[in-house]
Amino acid sequence: MSEMDDLAAFAVLIEAGSFTLAAQQLGCSKGQLSKRISLLETRFSVVLLQRTTRRLSLTAAGAALLPQAQALVVQVEKARQALARLKDDMAGPVRMTVPVSLGETFFDGLLLEFSRQYPEVQIELDLNNSFHDLSRDGFDLAIRSEVANDQRLVARPLLAWHEMTCASPAYLEQYGEPQTPQALADHRCLLNSHYSGREEWLYHQQHELLRVRVSGPFASNHYSLLKKAALAGAGIARLPSYLLQTELADGRLRWLLRDYQTRSMPMYLVHPYQGGLPKRTQVLADYLIDWFKRSGEALARLQQ
Repeated sequence: MSEMDDLAAFAVLIEAGSFTLAAQQLGCSKGQLSKRISLLETRFSVVLLQRTTRRLSLTAAGAALLPQAQALVVQVEKARQALARLKDDMAGPVRMTVPVSLGETFFDGLLLEFSRQYPEVQIELDLNNSFHDLSRDGFDLAIRSEVANDQRLVARPLLAWHEMTCASPAYLEQYGEPQTPQALADHRCLLNSHYSGREEWLYHQQHELLRVRVSGPFASNHYSLLKKAALAGAGIARLPSYLLQTELADGRLRWLLRDYQTRSMPMYLVHPYQGGLPKRTQVLADYLIDWFKRSGEALARLQQ
């Protein structure tokens, strides 16, 4: 036993008033408890107790030491209660809503990794491109590309993504690779029907804005379907950079028109404003911010 344990045992002994009761509370024998008190007296080179068959009485040294020993017991109990509260706060649900393409792309692996570290946290993930009212609908966290001026919400930046023009090697072998945005007019382009101006693709170079009219055999409001079509060689797509890390790394898609800039969009982790997040929610929020930081760094290395 440590010296701190022996000090705590001394405080329990005085509170109980007898070796028998104190030994029962501490889960040890009377002999073991007596030995611990003797060791404490030896360490401090003092006598702490006057032992008689009827009662225990403190010596002057014992009376001086008792408040410190009692304070130690109080601190240990506070620590135990704090850990119990932490454990309770770490166990339970966290409701989160994210855009469909983002959730489908890598949230399965991300949340599986998180769950291995924090098995007590149960994550309920809503994939939705519509904005929920987080407080009204009972969501703890959200990932959004736009943040309204809402004082009820706290927004923390995750990353900034941009659209990348890409196509499969098979498509490029058959139709050739466009060297300028204007050349896209002669290619089969995959259109995003979520945008009203889906047939006009914008590019920037040296402060010059280029508008290109495009057309193609397939349109969808779903980024994941557009990516699958591009992988199948159906045409050229413009997709969020966060969707393409694996496909660019293994060569299944190639980034085209790298010298031309496309629109960039920030992405935020959002939660309702409150005095302090539950520990399980805070842990997940911190984990997401760190994960997206590492993911962004990996994508930046691919783009160099």
